[in-house]
Amino acid sequence: MRPITLPDVPYDATAVRPDWSDLPKRVRTAIAARLGAPVTAARSAGGGFTRAFAAVLSTAAGTSAFVKAAPLRDPTSEWYAREHAITSALPLGVNAARPSWTLVEAGWFVLCLETIDGRIPALPWSPADLDAALSAWAGAAAALADPGPDLLAVGLPTLPDILRAEMSWWSLIEAGHEPMPPTAHGTVAPHRLAELAALERRLPSLTGGSGMCHGDLRVDNVLIDASGKAWLCDWTWPCLGAPWYDTVTLLISAYASGADVDAHLERWHPPAEGVDAALAALAGYWLVRASDGPSSASPHSRQHHRFSGGQALAWLAERRGWNR
Repeated sequence: MRPITLPDVPYDATAVRPDWSDLPKRVRTAIAARLGAPVTAARSAGGGFTRAFAAVLSTAAGTSAFVKAAPLRDPTSEWYAREHAITSALPLGVNAARPSWTLVEAGWFVLCLETIDGRIPALPWSPADLDAALSAWAGAAAALADPGPDLLAVGLPTLPDILRAEMSWWSLIEAGHEPMPPTAHGTVAPHRLAELAALERRLPSLTGGSGMCHGDLRVDNVLIDASGKAWLCDWTWPCLGAPWYDTVTLLISAYASGADVDAHLERWHPPAEGVDAALAALAGYWLVRASDGPSSASPHSRQHHRFSGGQALAWLAERRGWNR
């Protein structure tokens, strides 16, 4: 059994968010009015990599709601508006919180979602949590195999187009347009650059499809409730493509947890080199991002990139026998 590798910071403690008291008074008053009672407590969401407000609010009436808020000048407000449009149109087969309302007040956009009383899975993954997350994604992928007109109307990019635009780092390094990132030194990357670039270039042609993908499926976008059921969160970046790609992104942290990730992937029937190509592209993207300067989104963003990129590359090296 391979060694377990854990990230520097637990995924339920990566966010740096404003407190309830930090919101403008007019925004707090408007939120309380929509909730129908004064807010008595606010439990901030510890996971994620944005600095926007996100918290479970409790009211004097004994109710609760999950509320996100961001200034209209902040791009995050556009993400929240997009999340509202998408979650409003998700079919019943998708385990995800549905929106209750939105409002704009004092230059802020506010999104209210159903409260999911759950926790981000702890690493290393437990078999029960991983099975629940994969089951939730399998159900969602089946329900989204033929997305309805309301979802398509939101405007969904294709996964191959996203990969061509954002996931060509090994090719850029091979061509001399970018340096080998410091985070890749000491790995197989410098010696396998040509193979990594070739795999990366093949990926877009292997990921086409008409179903809707989550687009950002990772451990901190999963909640496990008291019954053990998994819920999928943060539907901001969905796209049209092959659902097995999202399974790979989710399983990166499961690989680090020592799980038999290739056995889990067999059920998704990915193309022969699709998984290797995905791991190569993801490793390049994350390791380059990890070499960037400090992130304004979260002080832990680069740690997440370094951990994820290193694990993607290690999984790929194991699959291709590069360590032998």
